[in-house]
Amino acid sequence: MRKLENSELDRKSIEAFKQSEKTPLILVLDDIRSLHNIGSVFRTADAFLIEKIYLCGITATPPNKEIHKTALGATETVTWEHHENVLAVIEKLKAENVMTLAIEQVESAVFLQNFEVQKGEKYALVFGNEVYGVSQEAVALCDGCIEIPQLGTKHSLNISVSAGIVVWDLFQKLNWPK
Repeated sequence: MRKLENSELDRKSIEAFKQSEKTPLILVLDDIRSLHNIGSVFRTADAFLIEKIYLCGITATPPNKEIHKTALGATETVTWEHHENVLAVIEKLKAENVMTLAIEQVESAVFLQNFEVQKGEKYALVFGNEVYGVSQEAVALCDGCIEIPQLGTKHSLNISVSAGIVVWDLFQKLNWPK
């Protein structure tokens, strides 16, 4: 086995990325404090051709040197918007027939491995603050909730790790159904 060189990876140009058909996933980041988490989510969104990111509340926006450290240019490819109020964004997405899903530990949440995607459906995944998670108001407004099962002593994951896990799971379910 030989490790591939970057030149062998056949990466898209920024223009080719923008023209590509996108994965029907939208990410909503609400009150994310860490600029590194924001940048990491942008990089994940780029890797899986995510349609859009909504940055809400106190979530910082590009251009930002600290976001760029982890995004590594993904802020130039992934479409994003900033809105003050996450509830207004969720209502807007629902009005556009986008299935809104909070990624949170709540009563009646569906465990990620049991969540089934529907062909032709577009999904918005709502991720909350590093300490407080998705607000109760946002949870109540969403169409449903997905929980990542955790078996250890901790009851939470880093927001960028959670985004990577959930995006990969839904991406593969949308693209390579059994």
